[in-house]
Amino acid sequence: MKHSILVAITYLVLVGVTSAQDFPVTIDHKFGETTITAEPERIVSVGYTEQDDLFALGKTPIAVRPWALPVPHGIWPWAEAAAGDAEPVVLSSGPLDFETIAQLEPDLIIGIYAGTTREEYDRLSLIAPTVLQPADYVDYATPWEEQTRIIGRAVGKLDEANTLIADIKKRFEQAREEHPEFEGNTVVAAYYSNGQAGAFASGEPRSRFFTELGFVIPEVYDELAGDAFYTAFSLERFDLLDVDLLVWYWGELESDDILPLRRTLQAHQDGREVILTPQQRFALSFSSPLSLTFALDELVPELADTLK
Repeated sequence: MKHSILVAITYLVLVGVTSAQDFPVTIDHKFGETTITAEPERIVSVGYTEQDDLFALGKTPIAVRPWALPVPHGIWPWAEAAAGDAEPVVLSSGPLDFETIAQLEPDLIIGIYAGTTREEYDRLSLIAPTVLQPADYVDYATPWEEQTRIIGRAVGKLDEANTLIADIKKRFEQAREEHPEFEGNTVVAAYYSNGQAGAFASGEPRSRFFTELGFVIPEVYDELAGDAFYTAFSLERFDLLDVDLLVWYWGELESDDILPLRRTLQAHQDGREVILTPQQRFALSFSSPLSLTFALDELVPELADTLK
């Protein structure tokens, strides 16, 4: 027990984090650093997933930026319990509405899963302290636990954030122990769009869900993606999707131009193919402590059945 406490204290010293109650807090990101002088109360989320982390930490955002499918107040089913009766303003899912954001008078803006440009950051930081993704990751590829930890520091709830992360890590560990058949099998998080097939890179949250379960992402997807979080390739290279477990995120998969190609894949012929429902797809896209709980409950049994 004493050893565990000593390890925890040493870790906190080495990484230089502040305790949950200490302000000011300075957070480094891809365009520099942002200092938050006091615990924020009026938080605007301009990223597409950060509202989940805020709800999970008991901090209700005053505005959120929705992602694709419309849901009331940007609150997906897995976040409803944590959100309670919250009704944040729903911003545009397209270009940032700087005027509306300014009118809301936030004391913190969070945009980690946002792909924010330098120009956008400069304008947002004139409104309020703005926290973006770390410089170490390409747009939309910050690990979910890193995002949760950053948000926890920004809102004065680092301890709670670390607890959320530890709980989800335990869920993944339990799933790996219960399903050793996952270990080492190759997987692809794939899609089909506009006459091209594609796959998400290994660092992208949608792929990391599977690597956390013990699956392996073939290196070819990272090589093709380069500095992006995904890759697209012509249908002539459709064979790149022939892996042990083929997971489809979206696409008209029964259409005349794609179905014949799917039938050429051994994964399809053997039934090692999973087509995600919209809720499953967005749960993995969010990859938050709330949505990952939902995804683990839904998908682990389905993946196990598919690999039988």
